[in-house]
Amino acid sequence: MNEFILITGMALVTFVVRYPVLALVGRFDLPDGMVRALRFVPAAVLTAIIVPEVLLPEGNLDLGLGNAHLIGAVVAALIAWRTHSLLWTIILGMVAFVAWGVLVG
Repeated sequence: MNEFILITGMALVTFVVRYPVLALVGRFDLPDGMVRALRFVPAAVLTAIIVPEVLLPEGNLDLGLGNAHLIGAVVAALIAWRTHSLLWTIILGMVAFVAWGVLVG
């Protein structure tokens, strides 16, 4: 029961903090420069989440061949660049990550 209350509380706080901003922005026209800048927010957030996990898997910088996270990310980036397919990027990136982890260690 405590988990339900916790999750409900977090959802409520998230909604209360974000809804007024979204409601206000929907009523006004934003400057073109801001609209262009906001297009980069998803990529910036995704990068901020992924890069530390890839480069610091154990809490220390690891750029070696023993870093399965790095190998999987490089393979996924190459596949995304070549195919532009999200499905193949995820599948083959995960296969590379797991296979490299099993082979190396």
